[in-house]
Amino acid sequence: MHGQFIWYELMTPDPQGAIKFYPQFTGWGTQPFDENYTMWTTDGEPFAGLMKLTDEMRAGGAPPSWTAYVEVTNVDDTAALATSLGAKTIVPPTDIPNVGRFAIIQDPQGAVLAVFKSSAGMTGWDGTNVIGRFSWHELMCLDHTKAFEFYRRLFGWEKLDESDMGGGLMYLIFGKGKKMYGGMFTRTADMANMPPFWLLYVSVKNVPAALATATKAGGSVHRPPMDIPGGVIAIMGDPQGAGFALHHQNPEPAAAPKPAAKKVAAKKAPAKKAAAKKAPAKKKAAAKKKTVAAKRPAKKKTAKKAPKKAAPKKASKKSEKKKKKGKKKKGKNKK
Repeated sequence: MHGQFIWYELMTPDPQGAIKFYPQFTGWGTQPFDENYTMWTTDGEPFAGLMKLTDEMRAGGAPPSWTAYVEVTNVDDTAALATSLGAKTIVPPTDIPNVGRFAIIQDPQGAVLAVFKSSAGMTGWDGTNVIGRFSWHELMCLDHTKAFEFYRRLFGWEKLDESDMGGGLMYLIFGKGKKMYGGMFTRTADMANMPPFWLLYVSVKNVPAALATATKAGGSVHRPPMDIPGGVIAIMGDPQGAGFALHHQNPEPAAAPKPAAKKVAAKKAPAKKAAAKKAPAKKKAAAKKKTVAAKRPAKKKTAKKAPKKAAPKKASKKSEKKKKKGKKKKGKNKK
């Protein structure tokens, strides 16, 4: 799609040194393209390239660096538009057999970027973070407002946000739709000796761990790990002098409250269930008490009735005695 980042390229005076350095903390593989060009891969899929920075290039002012390529509908038209907007053409539209067509431009403020149209079915990056791939593209320039207007007209980029990072440093985030591609900012006084450039961020699992590995392998730290909204970054230079950055995303902030709410609900639910269980127990106990109470009076009543039934027996004995006395009296009378 027009305006999406599609390829990356490292120019270095020591390709073999770079091949030894980057895979240690990125997990990249390599795949030869020809005798002068090597491709970087992730999971066996090429996404970037590597070529030697010659003495002639260095004499012309080209430093060791990473260059980002942006997908365009038509390379010639885009290069012509860039020129009309004040950019310079460093490499005019050129064909790469069986690969595509590209051009390298320098924007009106001096930052270098390439444009590319694939003939081999390659597709651009849609803004989704993938570990091991470049995940952010940052432009340090002389005037980020003017720079964004240039790129908006060239690639159709949209301004997604702009915020004050402190001390009046405004940071503009660009992309397309809801997908963020990167940011732009106007260089500060302490960066006055640095020319405008694009800094590319590679996504890693953990920035401090990757930084430690890269430093041990010969990389230099330009900015130590720093928390940013949604993640952590660090800025480095490779052993040959090319600048790059590391980036990892923190877990989604909305994920934390959800489990907490579930735990609370889970705690309350058993309490209610326990209460529900206790209630029947009370009812059963009460029912038992009532049953026992009901049975006990029945026994008492039976006990009380027993004496009443015994009373008539005593009465019959008395009556027998009376009867005997009556018989005796009758016997006397007969005598």
